[in-house]
Amino acid sequence: MSTAPAEAVGPLMRGVAVLRALSDADGRLSLGELVRVTGLARSTVDRVAATLARMGYLRLDGPTATLAPRLMELANAYLGALRLPALLGPYAVQLAEELDESVSLAVPDGDGIRFVHQSTRRRAMSLTFRIGDLLPAERTAPGLLFAAHWRPEQWQAWHHRRAADPAGLAFPAAPPAEAGAEAGTAADDFEERAEAARTASWASDDQLIEPGLIAVAAPLRDPAGTPVCAVSVVSHTSRHSAASLPKAVLPRLRAAASAMEAELARDHAPALDTAPARPHALAAWTSASKQELGSEFVESLARGLTVLTAFGADRAELTLSAVAEATGLARATARRALITLDHLGLVATEGRAFRLTPRVLALGCPPLSRTTLSDIAAPHLAALVRTVHDSASLAVLDGDAIQYTARVSTTRIMSVNITLGTRFPAYAASMGRVLLADLDAGERTARLGRAEPAALTPHTVTSPAALASVLERVADQGYALVDEELEEGLRSIAVPVRDAGGRAVAAVNVAMHTTRRTVPECLAEVLPELRATAAAIEADLHVVSRFCRTPLS
Repeated sequence: MSTAPAEAVGPLMRGVAVLRALSDADGRLSLGELVRVTGLARSTVDRVAATLARMGYLRLDGPTATLAPRLMELANAYLGALRLPALLGPYAVQLAEELDESVSLAVPDGDGIRFVHQSTRRRAMSLTFRIGDLLPAERTAPGLLFAAHWRPEQWQAWHHRRAADPAGLAFPAAPPAEAGAEAGTAADDFEERAEAARTASWASDDQLIEPGLIAVAAPLRDPAGTPVCAVSVVSHTSRHSAASLPKAVLPRLRAAASAMEAELARDHAPALDTAPARPHALAAWTSASKQELGSEFVESLARGLTVLTAFGADRAELTLSAVAEATGLARATARRALITLDHLGLVATEGRAFRLTPRVLALGCPPLSRTTLSDIAAPHLAALVRTVHDSASLAVLDGDAIQYTARVSTTRIMSVNITLGTRFPAYAASMGRVLLADLDAGERTARLGRAEPAALTPHTVTSPAALASVLERVADQGYALVDEELEEGLRSIAVPVRDAGGRAVAAVNVAMHTTRRTVPECLAEVLPELRATAAAIEADLHVVSRFCRTPLS
């Protein structure tokens, strides 16, 4: 990287280095390992980590730093500003369903490509990349399409990179070049293959990333004819050969690409600075954090990263004034942050306008894009258990039963002993009732009819009419309390966890022996904490799942 400008913000540069190191390490490193990887002093790493933790961007568990879901707001800012996932994602989903193959959208990033959308097929041999993964252009089908339009200086930069890093170690998402069947020689005829892709208007990858993986890609062009994105169909040699895949998918792929290009042509982004600003209380928040944490809080790092969130949907390009207005920062502060982000390759400048680059996705997006709801819930359940001193769990609806997908137990001589994967009839469990209550009346009736409710204890409600009445009440009050219906001596209270569309996708509960608390005490002491925990899980879920599919288990 070139020498930093005199006005660059050093703490912001060091914070970005820490985030990149964590992202390359799949989201988790000890503080000692961060010192070794980044070359920063231990005191600097400690202060950066404390600041990022205060922002909710990472979690500190003793000496270990783990990327936290809220960090995805940086990737979301870029993906929202890019517009491609929102505009073209539905087309990719439809294409994946029609072909029964995984479909990806990728954009160019220097002499590599980054994935910005994935529509995967569920099967034992699942082929997918993570959102934000960076791969070398010479080993991918989309890379050939982009390289076909490189300028001479871009080819020169590629040759320089290949000479300095022939194994591609700068691309941690890809196996070293020697690991692929043909990857070690992928660069030998790269220019010829790029020219062939330009002529044919499609390209293929025959196991250049790893053995067994094959792909076919088509370009999506801007009005000038330059590819701005590529849509690729990814398969496995157990399903197709490199020769049979294009024959099977290319006609439909080209039709989908034409429809996507037409969608891009219909889209009209707002003119520069016409989008309303998002006033932030950033200056007040950072000042308060600085006063509370003192030297452990690096204010310039927090402000610099938040500049990235000024961008987003309808805010793809902003002037310095618009960035300052959206963040609440002084123009001079916003200017220095933008200069630094430009130097780091996270922001590009064109005239008065600034825009985010695909490199923003390197700040935690690849590992966080695979975060499951169970991963999201775990630290919040642990905090809940520390507060209420009883076990807490997360479960999802699976047919007519609930399945436990996350759990934190309390330390007690007599405690509720349930393992992950345990299933209980939904009608008799507090989490099951919360999830059943979210269904429409017809679906509730159908599920209760299939379940054939049986008495698990003398207290179990089994009458379909009585259960229907119970579920109506649960839907109205927003929680379910089950008292010795699942097991004698067991009392449980649950609330729903909702996705961004308001649908209950899981439930969280606290379970205890009936001697621990009375029903009124559960409602007064546990329910507010339970609701706060569900809200915290939902906040993380919404930010992670905005452009990525979040598995529920």
